[in-house]
Amino acid sequence: MKQHAAVRYPRAHLSPFTTNQLHLRNPYITALWSFVTPGLGNLLQDRPLKGLLLIVWGVAVNRGAHVNLALFYSLTGRFHLAKQAVNTRWFLLYVAVYVYAAWDSYRGTVDMNKRYILADREDAPLQPFILRTLDVNFLDKHNPWLAAAWSALMPGLGNLYLHKVIQGLFYVAWTITVMYFSHALQAIHFTMVGDFSRAKSIVDVQWILYIPAIYGFQIYDAYVSAVELNKLFEHQQSRWLRDHYQRVDFKMPV
Repeated sequence: MKQHAAVRYPRAHLSPFTTNQLHLRNPYITALWSFVTPGLGNLLQDRPLKGLLLIVWGVAVNRGAHVNLALFYSLTGRFHLAKQAVNTRWFLLYVAVYVYAAWDSYRGTVDMNKRYILADREDAPLQPFILRTLDVNFLDKHNPWLAAAWSALMPGLGNLYLHKVIQGLFYVAWTITVMYFSHALQAIHFTMVGDFSRAKSIVDVQWILYIPAIYGFQIYDAYVSAVELNKLFEHQQSRWLRDHYQRVDFKMPV
């Protein structure tokens, strides 16, 4: 335990509910996901508390300002309806959330990339197995395509497969909420039985426009997280074997 306490820049941290790790990320990608929905960029950085709070805040303000409804009217060429739909009392608040989330995602990613380089040079030991009362967490190999497939089936399941319990349960709850209020499943049912007019009339556009962002982000995040967790597992295994099985007099090739 003393050896772990002396670590200045840990590469990762395992808890019973999630695995947070440092790895190189593209700051433009994280900023782009925050442009899609505020908070997604922070989740890509493995910063769930700030990310989930920004998502809840963004959804509440978006709902009050009717941003998704105005976007729908704009995409269908009905600009006069788009202007009428926007609630200006909420809209400027949404702009502030939107800009801050993108800026914070970019800035945070640049800073965390620097910390990753320091952590990689320090090469500190990592505890690969956590056993607690509520749950067990450990480093293991994961199939990135399987993680993406679970997320495509139901957003959040890919995170649960990777043992990111907090993010996974949040996305399951968010998906259920969006599906319920948008009437998406009912619209799918009416579409399958050929009642297209009823399917269109029942959909709540303000809610259903969240679905592409939820599914797209979850598929991308689950795949990337699985790849990076596999790299972390290989690095930890390599370091442990090097420390415990390498002969003292062996000269490493340069």
